[in-house]
Amino acid sequence: MYGIALSVSTCIRAGTRVDIAWIVDRQQVDPSDPNEAVALTPGGGRVGSLMSGALDGQLIELTAVQGRQGRLCKLDIGPDDAAVSGVEPAAGIACMLVPASELPDGLWQLLLDREPACLVSQLDGDSVTTTVLYTSDTISGAVDSARRTFGHGASVTEIFDDIVVTVLWPTSTLIIVGSGEIADSLERLASVIGWQSVIAGNAHEASGFIAGLSPLDSVVVLGHDLEMSGGALMAALESDVGYIGGVGPNRLQQSRSDWLAYRGFTDLSRIRGPAGLQIGARNPQEIALAIAAEIVATQTASG
Repeated sequence: MYGIALSVSTCIRAGTRVDIAWIVDRQQVDPSDPNEAVALTPGGGRVGSLMSGALDGQLIELTAVQGRQGRLCKLDIGPDDAAVSGVEPAAGIACMLVPASELPDGLWQLLLDREPACLVSQLDGDSVTTTVLYTSDTISGAVDSARRTFGHGASVTEIFDDIVVTVLWPTSTLIIVGSGEIADSLERLASVIGWQSVIAGNAHEASGFIAGLSPLDSVVVLGHDLEMSGGALMAALESDVGYIGGVGPNRLQQSRSDWLAYRGFTDLSRIRGPAGLQIGARNPQEIALAIAAEIVATQTASG
């Protein structure tokens, strides 16, 4: 849900109805991640998706008849939707579909701040009667099942009789600007570590991704194109991102510094360049490992 928080907040401020859907149970497929969510507005507008969009059509139809009360919906992925979205057909997928206005005050700001959250929804049949928000400071007052689930320190949903517990836990995002073997190796490492990763191929695309980053996140810039790498570094310096790394020899680092200085960016102390811990890395895979290790070290020190 962290990825849709800004759009949902904007809709709420504008008085636009928006319904939120997330998966709480996948009987025939992998466990659900409540960070995968979709926001639906009247007329079929949407931000985010579920299961590569395979459920979006059904959810849009349901919002057309949705009242003010949320509900637990059981959906199936038929062969046609599966073929279009590239997922396997599945049955018995349980989704929460709740108007954003019925979710607790403070949830979206908490997500914008990249803080953990726990939603405890009370069911009456398939209808959601109440949803209570708990934070790291207040989770001690939740029911035992919610406290245990929150204690895992990961995003997860659990259904306990007539209660749905949804834990939202922020994960780090790594924006990789550039391409090549180092970029590919970093992307693979990020997946193993549990980070979300995006490879941006141009300065405009990179700046869009970087703008919303937080201290939990990282930006690594590769390549000799000064317009692309300089633009990405400039966007990173203007953001709250926790780690900024520049890959390349000292000569390239100096060229980037000159490019930034010409545009008024002279305090470059946040940029790690050349990026990566000094472990004697010799090939792209080892360089990616050194960079990932430096990111972890930076996150641990700041935490």
